[in-house]
Amino acid sequence: MASEFELIRRFFDRPVQGGARTLLGVGDDAALLRVDPGMALVVSTDMLLVDRHFSRDAPPRALGHKALAVNLSDLAAMGATPRWATLSIALPAADEAWLTEFAEGLFALARRFEVDLVGGDTTRGPLAISVTVLGEVPEAYALLRGGARPGDDIWVSGMVGAAGAALAASQNRARLEPQTASIARGRLEMPEPRVALGERLRGLASAAIDVSDGFAADLGHVLERSEVGAVVHYESLPRLRTGDAELDARCALAGGDDYELVFTAGQEARGALEALACELALPLTRIGAIQARPVRLVLLDAGGLEMAAPAGYDHFADAS
Repeated sequence: MASEFELIRRFFDRPVQGGARTLLGVGDDAALLRVDPGMALVVSTDMLLVDRHFSRDAPPRALGHKALAVNLSDLAAMGATPRWATLSIALPAADEAWLTEFAEGLFALARRFEVDLVGGDTTRGPLAISVTVLGEVPEAYALLRGGARPGDDIWVSGMVGAAGAALAASQNRARLEPQTASIARGRLEMPEPRVALGERLRGLASAAIDVSDGFAADLGHVLERSEVGAVVHYESLPRLRTGDAELDARCALAGGDDYELVFTAGQEARGALEALACELALPLTRIGAIQARPVRLVLLDAGGLEMAAPAGYDHFADAS
């Protein structure tokens, strides 16, 4: 069996892409990084556990992609440019075929965004993956959850609900048509981090968050931090359509794992955001507005009646 250091050298030691920003990457006790003048360092960490966040038979290439993508999504929500990543992984065994696929998925996404893997750790144990991503954002332009103001529009990128539908189908809680199932599974297994959108929202958006735990819950975090309320028109929410209205609502509002951006912006930014959507070939949909207190989300159906806002994902909700 390969040693820990052989695993690192064979699968995770790659030439740096960051040029002068990465002074020293994998191979020493720690990395040496250079942040550009006037930039703030942005850091995000996520952990993925087998049987909790992914199934044992998850495709390793897709898992490598997702392990990095979920962190890139956090940086996108801050308006940051990703630069570096670390990977800590516990493996039940040194399965070289699995590691080859996992590393290919991870580095394919890293190359797209010129992210250098600069460190981490490997150990033996139940499969667990923890990635930390570091990036940069101009100090005055970081997007925060606490910037929404009454009168701001609420926008969402792409489409929500697909990942939740795929999870429901995998757990035999829903049946999807083959084409719909394929779309949903792709969104669950290989989410697309909205890095370019996040960077372009600097100076346009007043607040932002990514949809990881469910649209309603994540927008609720913005409302809490900003101390405002919101009205959202459910029929305007871009969502996967499965033919089951109840399933669609549950997945769109509380499904999570979509990694789209929900953001607020002043009404004067509408034209710029519509142009940005065309430029990025990414739908940006205006779905509601920020209101003054009380701090609560009001969801309205097609008839203007209030809908219940379901709870999002909670890591400890079912803990005993």
